[in-house]
Amino acid sequence: MPIYEFELLSDITDIEVIAIDSSIRIVDRLRKRYGGKRWRKLKGRALVRLYNGEEFEAEVHFYECHGIGRRVLMIKLPEDEDQDE
Repeated sequence: MPIYEFELLSDITDIEVIAIDSSIRIVDRLRKRYGGKRWRKLKGRALVRLYNGEEFEAEVHFYECHGIGRRVLMIKLPEDEDQDE
């Protein structure tokens, strides 16, 4: 389950593109709310702090558009990553 309330403690590294424009399920919502034309969904790794103070390296997913920047950041918890493998 993704987590939306966290603080980034480091830069996002190892960034990879997951989807572009029409491949993104919520692209219409992103365009309506933020504008922009060419949205991309990306993932990377960063050190994060949860609201309870716990700190760890997590996989960070986010949307980005040229001229708009990063929006809607979310993380996968470490135990979630173990289930995917």
